[in-house]
Amino acid sequence: MKSGILNLKNKTRWILCIVTILTVVACKKDNGYLGFTPGTGTPTISSVHTYYKTDTTTTYDTIITYNAAGQPVQTLQTNPPRIYAFDSVVTAANLGNTYQIQGTNLGSTTLITFNGYTAYFNRALITDNSIIVQVPSKTPYLGAAANDSLVITTEHGKVGYKLVILPPAPTVASYSDFDFLGGSQITLTGVGFASVTSVKVSGTLGGSGSTSIVSQSDTVMVLQFDSTDVSRGFLTFSYNAGGQTDSAKGTQELVDIDNAYPVFAYGNIAPGWGSWSWDNAQISTTHFITSASSWNAQYSGGGYKVDGFRNGGGNATDGLAYSPDYTYLVFWVYGGTAKETLYILWGNEGFNNQGPNQINGQTVLANQWNYFKIPISSLLWNTSTTNWAANSSQNVNTVAFLMTSNSVTEQLYFDDVVLVK
Repeated sequence: MKSGILNLKNKTRWILCIVTILTVVACKKDNGYLGFTPGTGTPTISSVHTYYKTDTTTTYDTIITYNAAGQPVQTLQTNPPRIYAFDSVVTAANLGNTYQIQGTNLGSTTLITFNGYTAYFNRALITDNSIIVQVPSKTPYLGAAANDSLVITTEHGKVGYKLVILPPAPTVASYSDFDFLGGSQITLTGVGFASVTSVKVSGTLGGSGSTSIVSQSDTVMVLQFDSTDVSRGFLTFSYNAGGQTDSAKGTQELVDIDNAYPVFAYGNIAPGWGSWSWDNAQISTTHFITSASSWNAQYSGGGYKVDGFRNGGGNATDGLAYSPDYTYLVFWVYGGTAKETLYILWGNEGFNNQGPNQINGQTVLANQWNYFKIPISSLLWNTSTTNWAANSSQNVNTVAFLMTSNSVTEQLYFDDVVLVK
């Protein structure tokens, strides 16, 4: 009996020793997980640095391939932007960018916020003197919440640091119109508009035009356009980025109707042009884009209809003489009840109701405005396989739209039918 009690005591001692050893090992393993021992003092932030930079300089790789004859063929491949390490102290940060925070006693960080918005951080990117973290894309940069505060909370305290969160560059998600004229307005939706101070039209072919900001919030802006000599161009935004003026350029090319050759514009058929439609067609205020009315063309179901415009009597001297400066045929069309194919009759042969006219086909979606900006060089002339340049001695006096496959009667609405340089 005594021997059994001694054995039990001995076993208990061994179990306690094993538990103690495991506890010590576990503690050491927990400290080793970070690779360092976090400081126990109050955290401090001394500076914030950029972590990397993107080099947008265009570079090329020379690619050598061999053709079927075994001869080398050399081509240039454009390389994507290059990211490289870049260390610079900053006092302002961009949404979505990654930064390195430097200081002391940062190893036990439990929370990082920018203007009160919590940022995700990876403990593998933390030392006791630095943290690598990305500014969340949803961090407030406007209003009372944008208090320029970077706050780090650790197990031993909290520290704040003044860091301005810069507004995003103005970015347009949608335009109410891709055409403008002197005095017209366009509504933009997107982000970053609250910091915009001015907007101009940068001409694709040179020159610029001015606009007035009618109203703006961070997500919606209304612009009114002044008269300009620009035929087409892109919006360029000047905006306040942390006390400095920066600029951003839109990606949608806009067309100035005032400087285009009109077929239907300003809510009316252009002088010299008329409707030679085979079905009902008239001016309508049911749907419109730039002006207060559009041109309504009917396509009766089960038919083979051509609706459109012709200049004068369609004679050889009627219409617009060829110029290589004319670059695009532009128009809007509000679709019918179903998706349809619309063929463009382009040339000077009139509304010839023949099968070969089923060329220059375009898809028109139902119950919405469809925008077309078609290179004139791609439009087949009359019923041929050539373009206007190959028929440069002839005037264009026919711009019409053919529909052949609609099983129901469709009502289409056209606006801003113009030729653009």
